[in-house]
Amino acid sequence: MDDSVPFTVETVLAPVDGSDESVTALEYAVAVADRYDASVHALFVLGRGVIQGMNAGTVDEADVATNTREFFDGVRQIAAESDVPLITSVDDGFSQSIKTRHPGNVVLDTADLVDADFIILPRESVTDTSADVLEQAAGYVLSYASQPVLSV
Repeated sequence: MDDSVPFTVETVLAPVDGSDESVTALEYAVAVADRYDASVHALFVLGRGVIQGMNAGTVDEADVATNTREFFDGVRQIAAESDVPLITSVDDGFSQSIKTRHPGNVVLDTADLVDADFIILPRESVTDTSADVLEQAAGYVLSYASQPVLSV
């Protein structure tokens, strides 16, 4: 007799940053959600340069909003093709006043907030020193997440 509880997933968290790698991670998240009849929560994490630029007035917030919205339009298409429910949100990956606020913490805090059962994010780059926002956070999330994590 097998008394084990089957693995269930209701919410897959897919942190994204607008990079091609985050689109790939989102595609994996949709595939996992489709397999388990779950939903995907796509979290767009704004990078340090964007945050600093908006704070300094050198990056237009309207442009950031437009770029994020356009990225999410593509994300919605990916989810719709598999008929997977999608929720989206945006958060700052860095703070000049809160030293512990970085992309890894933002991902883990959001995972707890949305009660994510699984996290799928872009792989940490081993060759590119100018890695995108989430690639820099992958190692942290892999080390500290209480949920299963897939880094692709």
